[in-house]
Formats: sequence, C-alpha cells, structure tokens
Amino acid sequence: MSELWFRSADHVLCAQPWGADSIRVRVGRKAIVSDIPGALEITPADVSAVLTDTSLTVGRLRLDISDEGRLTFSRDGEELLAEQPAHFAWPGPRLFAPNGDGYHRLEQRFRAYDDEKIFGLGQHQHGRLDQKGMVLDLVQRNAEVTIPFALSSRGYGLLWNLPAIGRVEFAANGTRWVADSARQIDYWVTTGDGPAEILGHYADATGHAPALPRWATGFWQSKLRYESQEELLSVAREHRDRGLPLAVIVADYYHWTHLGDWRFDPAQWPDPAAMVKELAGLGVKLMVSVWPSVNPLSENYEHMRDNGFLIGTEQGLPLHQIFPDRGFDGNRHGVAFYDATDPAARDFVWEKLKAGYYEHGVRVWWLDACEPEIFPEQFGNLRFAAGPGREVANLYPRDHVRGLHEHLTAEGEDEVVCLVRSAWAGSQRFGAALWSGDIPATFASLRTQIRAGLNVAVSGIPWWTTDIGGFHGGDPEEPAYRELMVRWFQYGVFCPLFRLHGHREPRIGFGAGHSGGPNEVWSYGEQAYEIIADQLRLRETLRDYIHQHLRAGSPLQRPLFVDFPDDPPVWTVEDQFLFGPDLLVAPVTELGVRSRPVYLPAGTAWIDTHTGEQHAGGSTVEAQAPLARISVFRRVVPTL
Repeated sequence: MSELWFRSADHVLCAQPWGADSIRVRVGRKAIVSDIPGALEITPADVSAVLTDTSLTVGRLRLDISDEGRLTFSRDGEELLAEQPAHFAWPGPRLFAPNGDGYHRLEQRFRAYDDEKIFGLGQHQHGRLDQKGMVLDLVQRNAEVTIPFALSSRGYGLLWNLPAIGRVEFAANGTRWVADSARQIDYWVTTGDGPAEILGHYADATGHAPALPRWATGFWQSKLRYESQEELLSVAREHRDRGLPLAVIVADYYHWTHLGDWRFDPAQWPDPAAMVKELAGLGVKLMVSVWPSVNPLSENYEHMRDNGFLIGTEQGLPLHQIFPDRGFDGNRHGVAFYDATDPAARDFVWEKLKAGYYEHGVRVWWLDACEPEIFPEQFGNLRFAAGPGREVANLYPRDHVRGLHEHLTAEGEDEVVCLVRSAWAGSQRFGAALWSGDIPATFASLRTQIRAGLNVAVSGIPWWTTDIGGFHGGDPEEPAYRELMVRWFQYGVFCPLFRLHGHREPRIGFGAGHSGGPNEVWSYGEQAYEIIADQLRLRETLRDYIHQHLRAGSPLQRPLFVDFPDDPPVWTVEDQFLFGPDLLVAPVTELGVRSRPVYLPAGTAWIDTHTGEQHAGGSTVEAQAPLARISVFRRVVPTL
C-alpha cells in the first residue's frame, strides 16, 4: 500500500489511501498504533494511488505535505482543506498534551473558510442545519447524538475517527477537533462529484445499511406506556376495527420484572407468545423496549458483576446512574450498565434476550437509553473492554446495536431493525434506526427536528424518525396542541420511519411503572382524527415509492443540496427537504399558519401535488397549507 510518512521530534504521521478519492491520516507520538477502536473497520477496496516524497494522490483527492509537516487536501488544483498551526512557533496544527500513562489531550486544527458551510455531525438540538460557527460536544446524550462526520460545502467530507470524549469547534478563525484523552489522532478525508458521491464514499468506508424491511415503512404506534398485554392488544384491535393501517406496536419500559432481567413481568404480560401471535394475525409486529441497565436486584446482576460484564469503574462500585425501578420502593437507586464493547457481555445479554423475548416471537427491538445515559457524567472513572472511558465511550451505542444485529443474523433473521436513541459512525450497518430522543412537545421543537433529521441523513444514518407530537407533555384536549399533532403527523409521513410516541398529559410522576395520558390517533378530537387518518392512508400510498428509492449510501430524506449542489440558494434552505429524488416537502411549523414560502430548486420544473399547478425551478412560491395538508411538490421528469 502506498503510504506517505512524516517524522519529527514530536510525532510521526502516516497518510494512506482508504477507498475511492479518500485518504486516512493517523498521527502518533512515536509510532502508529493499530488496536485503537474506530469506525474504519471495513477493509477498503484497492485503489490506485500516486506517491511522491511530499504528496499522495488517490483518485481526485490530493494530499501535499510541507517541510514542516502541514497537510493540504486539494482537488483539481483547488484547495479543499488545509491544516493551520495554533501559533507560528508552537504548537503546530497538531497538539499532544500529556495526561499521563501514554494518553494525551489531542488537538487537530484546520483553516477556516468564510464561505464554508458544515453539515452532519450527528443529531443536535440547537436548531440549525449549518454547523458553521457552532461548538459541539463529542459525547452521547439523550437527543444529542455524536457521529463525528462533517460534510462541507467546499466538496469534502471528514470523519474524526476517534470515539473519545471531546469537542469540535467550527469557528471563524479555524476549526479544531479535540479528544480529551486518547493515544493518537485519526481522521479520514474524502471528496467526490457532489454531496451524494461523498456520502456514498462515507458509506463504503463505514458500512452500508441493510435493506429496510417492507413492514418497517408502515405506521408505528407507541406511547409511554401500555401497562398490560390486554391494553396493548386493545389498541391494535381498535386499529383493525377502524380500518386504520398499523405495522408496529410497542411495549415500552417497565414491562419487565427488574432492569437487567430482560423478560416480561407475568403479572401484566401473562402470555407474550399469544400476544405476538394475535398481533401477527392483525398484520402487526410487536416491538419491545430493551434497556442496557442492570438493577442490583436483578437476577443477573451478580453473575454479570462477577464475570466483568458490567462497565467497570476505576474507583467505587460499578453503579453508573440513579434511576427508579421495581423493587426500589418508589425511590431512585444506583443501577449499572452492561459493557457493550465486550463481545462476551454481548453474548450473555443475547442469551437473556433470546429466552425472555425472542423465543416468544419478538423480532423488533427498541434499544432505549443506549448512550448509555450516565449522569453525572463520569467518563474518566469508566473502564470498558475497548479501553478507558474518555478514549472509547462514544462507541457504546454502535457496539450495543452490533450485538443485537450479529446475534439475530446468526439466528437466521434477515430483517433486523433496532430503534436506537444514540448512534456512532458505522451504526447504520447494524440496522440502527435512530430517533431524536426525549424532545419537547412544541412547535419550536418540531422546527428543530427538521434540521436535526437532515443532519442525521448526511451523517450516514438513513433510517430516522421522531416522537410524533414530541415526547415531554402535550395535552390531547388542548386545541393548540391538537394542531401541533396534526402538523407533526404531516411531517412524519415524509420521515423514513413513521412513528407516534410520547408522554402525554395527564402525566404521572416519574417512577417505576408510571404512565401517561392517551396517545392514539383517535385521542385528539374528531377534526384531528380525520386529518391524521388521511395521513396514515397517504403513507400507505407512498410505501412503494419509498422502497423504490432506498438506495445504498443515499438517504431517503435529505437536504436539497444533496441533489442540487450547483444551485446556490439550496445551501441555505433549512426547513424543506427531499423525500427520495422526486418529492419536495415543506412542513408547517408554526401555530395558525396556512401558507408558507417554498423554494423550488433550479434545473427542473415542479408540480404542486395538490393543485396540479406547474412552477419553474429556481423560484420561490407562496404555497397554500390549510390545516388538512402541507405543501408537497413533485419534480417534473423530462420525457425523451
């Protein structure tokens, strides 16, 4: 393999081809270490490369290194990205600040560009699509998902291939990636003919998502929470009696005996196999909430503790969070998390999941709280099989879903979908379907989710959804909230996954076995019900289109710039998106709004799917959006 090396008194650098139009760069103090976990686990395809003493060219991507060791990436003679030193004397663009025991606080600096826009980076609730000017923590939290891949309007993508806790700063005076404690710098750069090809290269490097099963594009019904087998079945039967489509229904948390037992409580769920069988007869799959937490009262806790299957601690007992559970007498006590980076621990957890759920017919899994949700955050005190907490903690959600995917495929399952609350680079290849976490039930939150979902799409995760209506609160009797629910449903129809969930009023206080108000499609009054039922039927008509356009490496729901990169205005459009190649969707995100401006990308004509009126591309139209619908435009495909 062609490799470009640079050595100095401070560190050693290796750059090598890593897929089409792509180069991987690693920097260590004295040597390049190969056993650090990351996202580039797939052996890259062999590609031709041109190597000189000071440059490496892989396809259309060229890397030049100066006498001082500064890197510049270019394409066709145009600079894409260049390193920038922190100071003219010291340090240079790369910093190793020792923490002790061979670990360092790492910094990697790049030049800032005034015209650059940055997208991706996972999922964040700051409400912006363009990440330029933002400081983002590289840490997994509820509704904040770290996937350290950045897509630039300048024509490159960059993966920070370190699962370490840290941050990234996209400032006006430079970009800085930081790992709080790690052994070496590792990043990957790619280019291509537009964002779509760059995303394809990223999928090649980190893994393509498996095919989305047909059932998964239907409607998913959920709430916090159905308290018994009979209550859940009654909702599925009501869908049947009303003639409403239903693909999935969910048994949320506290269906178990204890956290870490991984089985149904027979008092409320006496015959899971019969429940799954009845649902199957209705054409419905059961999804079960599975948490990575382990209660010290669990029948599995001592065995997992004594065999090292729990996340370890440098000091103190292996308890990582205060949480309510059955057996705690209404109080919150310490619980642990199993170590998903340990293959043996994943094997043990699967044995329990298989006995508690799979053998009863459960095939669809909700991996909730899989960041894992540790607070107060104590990464410096955590010890994983993969390494120290500050170096590897962001891996956890990827390895958790890996465990389910690998064991289910070993059982012969070929339709593996796991709903997850967190992800890291590469999660998509294990069937991870991300949702946006526990978010507010407000119009402002709906606006935020549109941008969050589009950044997820360009972070390599093609399967994504929200809690329709938001999670925290929402009164089914309140007119304003009913309107929000209608508008969120109209948006949800055009998300990759179509899912209702939430903790509605009246809410019972947070504790073991708590629940909330009604959250079925008929819970919001007759006017809302008629509109929502129409949305369920609309989704059914779209399912052939959805499966036709689920392409490898290309997200179904995506920003306009993915398909129209040469049309400058689309790079600033944050509240519209494409759903497949032919549909442009413009959600309504404010109370009382009945029309909105819609920008139609240049290069093609567009037809309003409701009025049939045709509009020229490169124009903004005022589109009508009465309460019963939002504006959707269809691309006019030229005939030969």
